[in-house]
Amino acid sequence: MPARKTGKRVAVVGSGPAGLACAQQLARAGHGVTLFEKADRIGGLLRYGIPDFKMEKHLIDRRMRQMAQEGVEFRTSVEVGATLSVKSLLEGYDAVALTGGAEAPRNLQVPGRELDGIHFAMDFLVPQNKRVAGDDEARAAPKGTISAKGKHVVVIGGGDTGSDCVGTSNRQGAASVTQLEVMPQPPEREDKALTWPDWPLKLRTSSSHEEGVGRDFAVLTKRAVGAKGKIEALECVRVGWAGGQIQEIPDSIFRLEADLVLLAMGFVGPRQPGMLEEAGVALDSRGNVAANVKDYRTSVPKLFAAGDMRRGQSLVVWAIREGRQCARAVDESLMGSSTLPR
Repeated sequence: MPARKTGKRVAVVGSGPAGLACAQQLARAGHGVTLFEKADRIGGLLRYGIPDFKMEKHLIDRRMRQMAQEGVEFRTSVEVGATLSVKSLLEGYDAVALTGGAEAPRNLQVPGRELDGIHFAMDFLVPQNKRVAGDDEARAAPKGTISAKGKHVVVIGGGDTGSDCVGTSNRQGAASVTQLEVMPQPPEREDKALTWPDWPLKLRTSSSHEEGVGRDFAVLTKRAVGAKGKIEALECVRVGWAGGQIQEIPDSIFRLEADLVLLAMGFVGPRQPGMLEEAGVALDSRGNVAANVKDYRTSVPKLFAAGDMRRGQSLVVWAIREGRQCARAVDESLMGSSTLPR
C-alpha cells in the first residue's frame, strides 16, 4: 500500500497489459483505482487471447493479488458503454483511462466469406482458454462450439495469433493444419547490417509450428468454396511483390481443402460502437483514439487513452510502456507533478 492516499479516484477501463500497468502505477501514487473489465476474468488478451501453453494464467493471478494488496479494486463483467455509461464514470471519478485494446479484427473480403466454418481467430481462441480455465461448454462457448477435431484447418495470417491458432488446432486433434501468409517467406538468417536498428527480418518458427503445420508463403485467398452453406475449400493464388505492390502470378491458382478457416490477419483498431461512440472522443486517421504520448489526453476532459486503443495493434511491451506513461500523465494532471517513472 502507498505511504499516503491522495483522495483522488481514477477509473481504468480494460485489464490487458496497458490497463494493468496503468492501474498499478496509479495505485502506487496513492490514488483510489478501480479497474473495469467487460469479460468475466481480468487479463484481456493475456487471459483469453494467449493460450495457456504459451503463457500460464497463474502469472496474471499472481499480479492481481499483488495489485489488490496495493489497493486496486477489480470489477469484472462490466462493459463501459453498455452496462455502465461513460458519463457516470466521468462524473464519479477524477480521471478515466481508456486501455481497451484494438479488438476489431481484419476481415477476409472474398466471395464465400459467409460460409459456415470461417471464423475470426478470437472466436476460436477465447472459448478454448475458458475451457482450460475450467468453464463448462455452455459458459465457454455461448455462441456455439468451434472445434478443430478431425478437420482440415487453414489459418490465414502468419503472426503470433496465427501461431496460437495452429497450436490450439493441434491440441484439439485437427486432421491437418495449414498456415497461409501473403508476404514472401523471410530468410532463415537476418542480415543485421541491413536491418539495424529496425526489427530484423527472419523466418520465425514458434513451438506451435514445431508441433506440426504446413506453412505456405506469398499466397492470397481469392474465394471460399463450399456446399450446403459450409466451407469445403479455399481458392488461392500465388503472388509476388514489386515496388511494394502485390501482383498475382499468372496460372498459379490452386485449391486447398478446408473444413475450418481461422482468420488471424491482425486487428484494424479499437471497437468503436459502444464506449468510444458514447464518449465522443476524437479518432486519428486510422480509427484509433487520438492522444499523444506526452500527456495521453483525449479530446474529452478527464479522459485519457493508452495502449493498442491509442496506438493500434502492437506488442505487449508497448502496451505496458504506454500504460505506465499514461499513469504518470494522469498523476500529473491530478496533482500538478508526479514522481512516477516515465
